[in-house]
Amino acid sequence: MPRVQFTRHLVRFFPTLRDGEFEGATLAEVIRSIDRAHPGLGGYVVDDRGAVRKHVNVFLGDDLLRDRARVDDPLPDGVTISIFQALSGG
Repeated sequence: MPRVQFTRHLVRFFPTLRDGEFEGATLAEVIRSIDRAHPGLGGYVVDDRGAVRKHVNVFLGDDLLRDRARVDDPLPDGVTISIFQALSGG
């Protein structure tokens, strides 16, 4: 079962959110599992087409997910998924 880590910023919107294990063999399945536990968080991470939103960075282990539309690829065993708000500014 994948382990998921969240940026602390998300706790402001989802007060019961904690890092932990979530069911799923693909990133899409894990996001659905997270959304069942924390309604609304799935919509923060992915858009209506199921692609990862531009304001969110997702790491699979140490690798940044670059193809935001490919969330149905199988996840490696024991992977840690990190979900961060992408920051920008000037």
